[in-house]
Amino acid sequence: MPKTSARLLSLLSLLQARRDWPGALLAERLDISPRTVRRDVDRLRELGYPIVAFKGPDGGYRLDAGTELPPLLFDDEQAVALAIALQIATTTGAGIEEAAARALTTVRQVMPARLRHRIDTLQVTAVERPATRPDPQVGSSVLMTLSAAVHAREVLRFDYTPASPPGAGDDPAATPPRRVQPHHLVTWGGRWYLVAWDLDREDWRTFRADRITPRTPTGPRFTPRELPGGDVAAFVASRFQGSDGSGDWPCRGEVILDLPAAAVSRYTRDGVVEELGPNRCRLVLGSWSWPGLAATLGRFDADIEVVGPAELKDAFAHLARRYANAATDAPATPPPTQ
Repeated sequence: MPKTSARLLSLLSLLQARRDWPGALLAERLDISPRTVRRDVDRLRELGYPIVAFKGPDGGYRLDAGTELPPLLFDDEQAVALAIALQIATTTGAGIEEAAARALTTVRQVMPARLRHRIDTLQVTAVERPATRPDPQVGSSVLMTLSAAVHAREVLRFDYTPASPPGAGDDPAATPPRRVQPHHLVTWGGRWYLVAWDLDREDWRTFRADRITPRTPTGPRFTPRELPGGDVAAFVASRFQGSDGSGDWPCRGEVILDLPAAAVSRYTRDGVVEELGPNRCRLVLGSWSWPGLAATLGRFDADIEVVGPAELKDAFAHLARRYANAATDAPATPPPTQ
């Protein structure tokens, strides 16, 4: 039995590696007789694997799609989740891209048509960065609706929850639904976003998927627009890096640190580090705000010389007063004008 079980697994692996296998070639690869190949194929069929025989000069076998999944202990939603995870794995840069792509092909090949169609319409672009906050939950039905609209190139209508709760006099029901041409569904820092052309604002927008409530039906089909820069990863990164869409941080400063360049560069992801001496380096770094940039620079725990601009010096002075007040329990001073 162990020999038979191992042979069945080898046969199944071969059938998953290519579409059509001549019976004689399978027998040669497994070092068994054609009659044993036929018996092993029958055993796999009994286990639920949809293997069909084809006729011809080199008659053989093919692992086909059946009416239900083989007994892999996956339900429909788990199978879709596996396909999504494998798509994301191909862009993580973890060295498993080829294996993940082959695994996705194998899973898709034995999926029923209803599941295969669902994963074919879900094309995910993964844009990774370190997560610094809890990941919000997005319903799978929302993701499937968004991905289907992207795949079909159909105008999408949805209600969008604002980042802050509405004021006392605001009526959420009075806010009209957003109308967009959806182009890409992406992940960034553990969150899902829809990249779309906003029809009412006539501009590109990124929408958090966990704030989207789709409306039905979808609108008419549209011709896709060219994304600025042509690359969705670069576009999303630039939108999250700078508020003006320029691809740069709103605040960027230059300092000199009394630390070796090698030590600073290990903790600087998108800054520029220049060695000035054995224990001295120049660092150019960006952030959303001047106080935020000053606080980031302070984490190096070294003497700092500000090269510029003046707004960064003011931010250091503001934080110095704030930290001094915190140490003495004195009232906080107001922040400097940005």
